[in-house]
Amino acid sequence: MQEQKSYAKHQNGTLYLVPTPIGNLGDMTQRAIEVLKEVAVIAAEDTRHTQHLLNQYGIDQRQVSFHEHNKESRIPELVKRLQAGEDIAQVSDAGMPSISDPGHELVKAAILADIPVVPIPGASAGITALIASGLAPQPFTFIGFLPRKAGEQAAALAELVDRPETLIFYEAPHRLAKTLRQIRAVFGDQRPVVLARELTKRYEEFLRGTAAEVVAWADQTEVRGEFVVMVAGNDQATQMTTPDPLAELTTVEAVKALVESGLKASQAVKQVAKQRQVDRQSLYAAYLAEKEG
Repeated sequence: MQEQKSYAKHQNGTLYLVPTPIGNLGDMTQRAIEVLKEVAVIAAEDTRHTQHLLNQYGIDQRQVSFHEHNKESRIPELVKRLQAGEDIAQVSDAGMPSISDPGHELVKAAILADIPVVPIPGASAGITALIASGLAPQPFTFIGFLPRKAGEQAAALAELVDRPETLIFYEAPHRLAKTLRQIRAVFGDQRPVVLARELTKRYEEFLRGTAAEVVAWADQTEVRGEFVVMVAGNDQATQMTTPDPLAELTTVEAVKALVESGLKASQAVKQVAKQRQVDRQSLYAAYLAEKEG
């Protein structure tokens, strides 16, 4: 077991993971401000974006860019500086670092180099949305961004359809409607879904309804803002009361419908075979026979 040494007595520098506001600048904590003022350098996902935050709090520390496209070259450089005794703060554009940015790779590299890693608590869009969603706050699973390709997204959702805990996703506004349609197709019309947009900002909004209702909203609305999408877990009551949207179709027709929605044939067969309690190989053979016929 690896034990992190006390950073107060360590000859290396310390890597601080510093959260930034997800909308409201007032979400910045006093400790986060103090750390940013004291470190030697700030590794920022977008230095221009972070500069606005630094200006707000009178912080004039030097920044270096650290993002998905330069992480391979930047991580060794940052680790070298930490080993030389410099303290570094890593920040993302919003919320906790290392969630949807390359911070995780930097953390792993620091740990391997015996460099202390200190997380600073702060704003997180997923947790902020969850506690006001009305869905069960525990247990929950944070998924983050789903795959962008339709088939891969449908396959990822199919793996989650029977999970009993609340599921948390992030989604961009221009992809929201498409993702919600996939959720409806896989989870069914009646699965409870909550959308949270523009968290902590002036136009913060929560939309609560069934999968069918939120799809209808997204199809009729000019969608703006970053979204947290939360889906209720599939507990025993949900399994008993949520109708199967493919229930009126034969097994082969159900497979065809899932394939048309973007699922690979093998994944669609696996899902239908499990739901209908039929032999997977026989169903796959029947699907291929009808397709060729």
